[in-house]
Amino acid sequence: MDTLRAERIKLTSVQSPWWCLAVILALGLGVAAAIGAVSRSSLTMDDEMARFYPTVDVAVSGITGFGVMVLMILAALSVTSEYRFGIVRTTFQAMPNRSLVLIVKSLFIGIVGAIFTGLVGLAAVFVARALAGPEAGRELVLSGETTWRSVYGIPIYALLAVILAVGVGTLLRQSAGTIALLLLWPLLIESLFALFGSVGREIQPFLPFYNVNNFLGLEQGVEFHWGPWGSLLYFTAFVVVVFAVSLVVVNKRDA
Repeated sequence: MDTLRAERIKLTSVQSPWWCLAVILALGLGVAAAIGAVSRSSLTMDDEMARFYPTVDVAVSGITGFGVMVLMILAALSVTSEYRFGIVRTTFQAMPNRSLVLIVKSLFIGIVGAIFTGLVGLAAVFVARALAGPEAGRELVLSGETTWRSVYGIPIYALLAVILAVGVGTLLRQSAGTIALLLLWPLLIESLFALFGSVGREIQPFLPFYNVNNFLGLEQGVEFHWGPWGSLLYFTAFVVVVFAVSLVVVNKRDA
């Protein structure tokens, strides 16, 4: 409980976490509002094929595509900032169990982030539907397992992403490198495999962020060897491995 209290004070006593949450809120609702407005305006087109009828997974893309990345940056900075300013030494002196510190840190930020992103994701669906109108927003209905998975999958993804970010931050210890890796990995590095022809297509089903996007119901043009829940298990296993390695490393090297 003392470790949890310490992490809560660290997180709430500075301005950056509040700004990050504000950015996540703006991205989630802003993208949803833009999608709803665009879909409504597309109804004026004579060509039916040119009209835009967004689905739930598209409405929450501001959260799944960008908001969770902001949360990952926040989680990574919670570790790398301590190394940068030397606070981590004091932390480990107060709590010699380094593994417990990282576990509590990741769970605290992860649970807070999961609740927040889940609520914003749900709100994004209603914002998009309200601006799209009944006709353009006809697909924005919370019914069916796939549709609901796009919503309740957000907090699951957010929690796992935070744990991954804490693990990567612990391994690299450096803010710029950690943030660059966490951003380039899902946005650029994994998509580059599509350029390697058949070899790249064979590798794509085993890339972690492709798998979590498959769980969230995003269409990526990739043939997976398992279903959505298998993709979640794969991403979870990847996160657990990275975090476990970070626990081993943090206990072996000097703070």
